[in-house]
Amino acid sequence: MLDAGPLEVVGGELDHKPELPILLDLIADLDESGLRRWVRADGPSGRPIDLLLTRDFAAFENALEVFRERGFIIRKR
Repeated sequence: MLDAGPLEVVGGELDHKPELPILLDLIADLDESGLRRWVRADGPSGRPIDLLLTRDFAAFENALEVFRERGFIIRKR
């Protein structure tokens, strides 16, 4: 997702990649347990984890805004 190796992430050598601090700021005030479920669940824009993996950060941010407004909604199919 970040186009970086594990050693770069752990070592904090991501100065050239601003995505991680931005993503951490976006999710800082959210409940971690709800966020874990939401990121893997299908939503109006698809699965948020897929948006991150395809590096569609704008769509992820939009999906996150919907999550903030509506919360985590489970629907029966």
